[in-house]
Amino acid sequence: MTRFLGVDIGTASSKGVLTDEHGTVLARSERAHGVSTPRPGWVEHDAERVWWADFTAIIGDLLAAADGAALDGLAVSGIGPCLLPADADGRPLRPAILYGVDTRATAEIAELEAEFGAPAVLERAGSPLTSQAVGPKLRWLARHEPEVAARTSMLLMASSFLVHRLTGRYVLDHQSASQCVPMYNLLRREWALDWAELVAPGLRLPELAWPTEVIGRVSAAAAASTGLPVGLPVTTGTIDAWAEAASVGVRAPGDAMVMYGTTMFLVQVLSDPRPHAGLWGTCGTWPGTYTLAAGMATSGAVTEWLRSLVGADFAELVAEAAPVPAGSRGLLVLPYFAGERTPLFDPDARGIVAGLTLAHGRAELYRAVLEGIAYGVRHNLVAMTEAGGRAGRLVAVGGGTKGGLWTQIVSDVTGLPQQLPAETIGACLGDALLAAEAAGVDTTRWNPIVATVEPQPERTEEYNRYYQHYRDLYECSTAITHFLASEQHRKGAFS
Repeated sequence: MTRFLGVDIGTASSKGVLTDEHGTVLARSERAHGVSTPRPGWVEHDAERVWWADFTAIIGDLLAAADGAALDGLAVSGIGPCLLPADADGRPLRPAILYGVDTRATAEIAELEAEFGAPAVLERAGSPLTSQAVGPKLRWLARHEPEVAARTSMLLMASSFLVHRLTGRYVLDHQSASQCVPMYNLLRREWALDWAELVAPGLRLPELAWPTEVIGRVSAAAAASTGLPVGLPVTTGTIDAWAEAASVGVRAPGDAMVMYGTTMFLVQVLSDPRPHAGLWGTCGTWPGTYTLAAGMATSGAVTEWLRSLVGADFAELVAEAAPVPAGSRGLLVLPYFAGERTPLFDPDARGIVAGLTLAHGRAELYRAVLEGIAYGVRHNLVAMTEAGGRAGRLVAVGGGTKGGLWTQIVSDVTGLPQQLPAETIGACLGDALLAAEAAGVDTTRWNPIVATVEPQPERTEEYNRYYQHYRDLYECSTAITHFLASEQHRKGAFS
């Protein structure tokens, strides 16, 4: 029997699977971890203690389940785009600076935008300069930690760190590289070496490959550390959201994924680049494809905050909120509890609960939170349509798809059906799929669609009224929330 391994390093946990050539999950493993927030706006991971430790532990579990059976390929993915500065031997020089949730480089974003010009960056790189971009974080490193920057010989992310540790190859996939704004030319699908030299002078950039390419094999040293067989093929890897999209068959132009997790993330496949100032335009997972991507700063993080606050479990909250009518009896939530990424790009946005009365309880509040996140999904889908990338097929994945209420609310708010796959374990299954494709396996029947969530027109009509007020509420409250955010930063509310 043919077997493949997939491992993903996520924000709050790492997951791995062992599959056969048909995509059947034979074993799975998971390790929870946290993030480090040493200062307001900083979000970090220790690559050794989180990324490598989780990987080796998960591989140990999966190898035990494989019980000595031959393995045919391994692929990895991870959170990104990240900045892990490493020396010439791939040893981390500091904790990894995470993706758009880390907002430390705001001054550098403005500086690079002034240098290159926002329209030129969008046209050449496909994305605007935001907290998601790697370029500003490299300049931040040079300015604030010059001794680290001087020793930096490698720009690594979670997937490329693992690949280098396993194979010795210094390589990054095109999709991840295309988020190193403004250092990658999206139209030419190559490093923009002139701009890269201005952003990070002298930095040696990784070679580029596609996620389905086998770019190395497990070395003897890596085999001794992990138990993996020497010579096992390893693919290039990619960022977790794109591996997750692969896990549910989102690969043809017009396909789109909505990932229900700690944050909400959307990926839509395109046949050609369609830059939009409120979205991220990237290379796709497969050669010849591009994507539009959107990400909310919070989603499951807010539901977990509320669950903890009221001392209930999710099953209780779902049961209580399900019979509450659309609109939560006159409540409206802006879910910007950690700022907002697309399409606002406003790190100082803040959460708002509008319309509270003494008659409201946790059922209404929980439903209003789910509705607020759904309005954010609709806002991003509208931006994708504006860019010319209207979704023809929407697939839902992630832990938030369980229970049914949240997905139903999103379909009702957007007016769009969502397909549900058999497996929602996510990116690690997508990794195994990419490893299988690299080995020549036909994966078209992996993880079939088993159900569809249909929108309820009467609720969609009701939500149309609320959605416009959702948009207006942000616009009319921005000055207040920005003042409050400045107070929070000034007084160290989150230190």
